[in-house]
Order: sequence, then C-alpha cells, then structure tokens
Amino acid sequence: MVNYKRILLKLSGEALAGPEEKGLHADTIILFANEIIQAQQMGAQIGIVLGGGNIFRGLKGTNIGIDRIKGDYMGMLATVINALAMQSVLEQLGAKALVLTSTFMEPYAERYTRPRAIKALENGQIVIFAGGTSNPFFTTDSAAALRAIEINADILLKGTNVKGVYDSDPKKNPDAKFFEEISFHQVIEKQLRVMDLTAFTLCQENNMPIIVFNIFEKGNILKILNGQKIGTLVH
Repeated sequence: MVNYKRILLKLSGEALAGPEEKGLHADTIILFANEIIQAQQMGAQIGIVLGGGNIFRGLKGTNIGIDRIKGDYMGMLATVINALAMQSVLEQLGAKALVLTSTFMEPYAERYTRPRAIKALENGQIVIFAGGTSNPFFTTDSAAALRAIEINADILLKGTNVKGVYDSDPKKNPDAKFFEEISFHQVIEKQLRVMDLTAFTLCQENNMPIIVFNIFEKGNILKILNGQKIGTLVH
C-alpha cells in the first residue's frame, strides 16, 4: 500500500539535460522514467509536469530581443518537446503514457481537460501535462501546482538536484540548515525558494502539500511512496 495514491511530479527542463545542461540527456531521462514506472507499479497514479529550460526559457529571450510574451510561448512549446521525449521513453520501457497539452496541439497530443486526465490516471496511464498553463507570465511551477490541485493529487513532488529545502544555497554555503519539515507560513516568513510565489501560494491556499527532494538519487520516489522521510515536507 503506497503512502500517496495519486502524485504530481514536477521536474525542471534542466533536470532532463543531466550533466549536459542543455538539450536532452538519454541516460538521465531513462533513469527518471524507470523511477516513475516503478512508482506506478507500486500502485501510484502519476501525473508529470516538465519544465522547458533545457531548450528555451522565455525570460532569457528578452536578452536577445525576443518579446516576453512570445518568449513564454516558446518556452511552453519547449515543454511539449520534453513531454513527447518522456512519453516515448516511458512507452519504450513498457508503460502507457499520455501527453495532454494546455492548447490544441494535434496530432502531437490531446487537449487537456480535467475529466480526460483523471480517466487516464484511473486507467493506468502516466499523464504528462505539457504547455504550462497556456498563459504567459506563469511558470511551469504554477502549472504543476494547478494540475496537482485539479486532479486531486495527494502530494506534489518537486524533484531537484539537492536534498530538499535549506535556509541558504547548500552548494554555496556548507553550513546551510536543512529543513526536514516546514510550514507554508515559515517558508514565506524566511523567504525560502521552494517554488515561485504564485505556485507556492496556490498550494498553500488549496492545502496541497509539497515534498522537495533529490530526483537524482535512485529510489527516492519509491521511498517517499513507502512513507520514508525523504527531502523536505512543506505543508
């Protein structure tokens, strides 16, 4: 019996790039896909939101003269590319995966609706939500928070490259304090970076707990589903 029946996993585009920093790193995507499949085999229903920063980040486009709104649309398209890549790898590994996009993207993917997503999850498909919220000025963190709430997920899992939430950057400060558990109020009070503020507030207002954890440590998703204390629980 898993600790969380339905989860929403948020991964950045940079995570998919692995050590390459840009583009798609095959071994890294296969690592994540295997973890996701094993979690589903344990009995969890899994939704995924992927960022697009490994291909294009809208805000950075303004540095080269790209209009911010067009840049954000480009970033949304980047998430679709990542979603199709993840879907392909999951299917090659034997899983059933469905990509749902926030705007019409036929023939690449189906248009997202809440009933379609929930039906797919209940039928044993891993659902990948692509295209962000379809609106500029909103990050994929916000899309993850929104989709987690819409599909009635039990938890939002945010995969990172560090253990969890610290009071400062652990890569720069070896004495950074790690939080095993922290409240929404404390995160805001201490001005900690968990997700962007819009996404975080959405989770807070809808009582959507978040676990921030290291996705690169093999087996962490399974440990979380088993009830082990991995990463930082924000609630």
